[in-house]
This record gives sequence, C-alpha cells and structure tokens, in this order.
Amino acid sequence: MPLKERNTMAIGERMHYFRTLLGMTQKYLGQRIGFSEKTADVRIAQYESEKRGPKAEMIKQLAEVFDVAPEALKVPDIDNYIGLMHTLFTLEDRYGLTITKLDDQVCLKQDINHPNYDISLAEDLISWYDTKNRLTSGSITTKAYDHWRYHYPADKAADSNANIDKLRK
Repeated sequence: MPLKERNTMAIGERMHYFRTLLGMTQKYLGQRIGFSEKTADVRIAQYESEKRGPKAEMIKQLAEVFDVAPEALKVPDIDNYIGLMHTLFTLEDRYGLTITKLDDQVCLKQDINHPNYDISLAEDLISWYDTKNRLTSGSITTKAYDHWRYHYPADKAADSNANIDKLRK
C-alpha cells in the first residue's frame, strides 16, 4: 500500500478513536475545527473513512481539540523515539499491549482483560518468543531467525505444519 494511503488510513482510525473516546459527534468535531454546520459531519466522515487525508495544519487543530500531541494522530516515524513511543501507545489502545516490569526490566505484555484482546495475537507473540528462544539457546542461527522475522507470516504456516507433523508422530 502506498505511504500516502497508509497515512490517511491511520489518521482516520486515530481520529475516530479519539473522537469517540471524547463522546464527540462528527458534526461537533467538524464545527470545532472550522467546517460549516452543513459540511462538518461529511468532512469528518471522509477523513475517518480514509477518502481524504487531513493536511498538517488540520492535524494540529485536531490534536488541540482532542488535547493530544499531533504525533498521536499521525503514522509514527519509528526511526525516532517520539514516533516509537506513539507507536507503542497505539498498540496499547488497539491491541491491549501494556507496559510492565519483570525482574527489574521494562517489558510489554498483552492485557487479557483489554476489550480488544485477541488470542491470535497472543499466539503470534508466543511464536515470536519461542523462535527468539531457539535463537538464544543456539538451536537456530541468526540467519534462520532473521528469515523467520522477514518472511513472517509466510513462515507462520510452515511452523504450524511442522508442529502438526510432530504431534502426529
């Protein structure tokens, strides 16, 4: 998917998230950022449905209305720490990944009580954990680990088939 489409999609989803979190209608939000009463709801619906993408100035206005940083609305640039942090915050909102401490180390964990908890994500995280452990224990090479990561999810099917074969034996 082209970058522009990804940006529009993510911003629309984040707009919808913050708008509903604050109990705002599309019309109310549109009027707050300066659209006329006649077009306010239509324009916000276009942004949320990814038919249009807001320009930088409008993102700033939306961020002010939502009382969030503009980065909380944009597709984060994970090549910097601020972008990475907003990516992690989005993962918390969307998938229930949350911050915790384990053995004095900061870790992410999946909150099974989060409304968006998904067993499929849990299984994928376990698969990642298991594959990383195989690397750490020396049972696979860095090359094999990197192959798994960079071909994911294609290798997920191969791993599942291998596990099924083991169970059959």
